[in-house]
Amino acid sequence: MKPAARPQRHALRAMYAGLILSVLAVIVAYADRAGGPTSLAGHLRSGYPAYSPTQIDAAAHTYLVLLTALGGVGVACWLGAIRAVRTGKRWARWACAATWGAATSLAIAGLVVTDTSGDVGLPPLLGWAGLLPCVAGLVAVVLLRRTSVDVGRA
Repeated sequence: MKPAARPQRHALRAMYAGLILSVLAVIVAYADRAGGPTSLAGHLRSGYPAYSPTQIDAAAHTYLVLLTALGGVGVACWLGAIRAVRTGKRWARWACAATWGAATSLAIAGLVVTDTSGDVGLPPLLGWAGLLPCVAGLVAVVLLRRTSVDVGRA
C-alpha cells in the first residue's frame, strides 16, 4: 500500500461518516417536528408569543424546508467529494476544504445568528445536529492534507 493511500482511505471513511451524519441531521429535523417545548415549534412559540398556531406551524414548516434543502445540498457535496477523491481528481483536496469551510460557516450561523425575537433561529438540538457533519468534514480535510502526494497527481 502506498504511504498516501492510508490517509486517503481514512479520509473516505470520514466522508462516508459525514454523509450519514448529514442524512441523520435531516431525520432529526423531521423527528423534531413531533413537538414539545424544546422542538423547533416550541422554540418559535417562546420567541414569538404573539404568533398564532398557524403562523408558528408555517414558520416551522419553512425552517424544515430550508433544513431539508441544506441537507440535500450536503448529501450532494459529500457524494461529489467522495467521487472526486476515489477517482483521484487533483482538485479534490482544495474543493473538500472549500466545501467544509462553507458548510461550517452555515452550521455555525445556525447556532449563533439571532432572529428578530432576539433568540437564535434554531433550537440547540437542530443547530448542533447541523454541525456534526462538519466535524467529519474537518477530519476528512485534515486526512487529505496529510497525504504526501497530491490526490490524482499520478
